[in-house]
This record gives sequence, structure tokens and C-alpha cells, in this order.
Amino acid sequence: MGAEVKSMEIKKNQQTTTERAVSTKRIRDFVADIKSEIQKITWTSREELFAYTKIVVLATLIFGMTIYMLDLFIQSILGSLSFLLNFIGG
Repeated sequence: MGAEVKSMEIKKNQQTTTERAVSTKRIRDFVADIKSEIQKITWTSREELFAYTKIVVLATLIFGMTIYMLDLFIQSILGSLSFLLNFIGG
């Protein structure tokens, strides 16, 4: 019985050593893949970044002002309708 326990412990130690080796290999492969993918990235230049930022800010301002003007228009229509209803209904 004692020999069986020792052989089981040896097999268990061998398995954990093998699992660790496989685990570290997988981690190394993963990091290598990440490095190769990062090298494939084409970053925008500083000039492109400023141009795109200006476009986004300008578009945001235009859309914001458009929504604000539409809101004022709708408020004036509703105010006029309210005035007419109060005038007619008393």
C-alpha cells in the first residue's frame, strides 16, 4: 500500500510539472501573439488626429445647435397653441 501511495505521488508531481510547463508555454505564446498584433497596428499621425478631432467637435456643435433650435421652435408652437386655447376657452 505504501508503494502505491509513493508511485501516485510521483505521478502527481510529474503531471503538475508537465502542466506548469504547458501553462508557461501557453503564456509565452500568448504574449508573443500580442506583440505581433501590436506591431501590425497603424497609428494615425498627429495631423490626422487633430483634423478628426476638429471634425467631431464641429459636427457635435452643429448637431447640438440644430437640436436646440428645433426645441425652441417646438416650444414656440406649443406656447402659441396654449395661448390660442386659453383665448378661445377662456
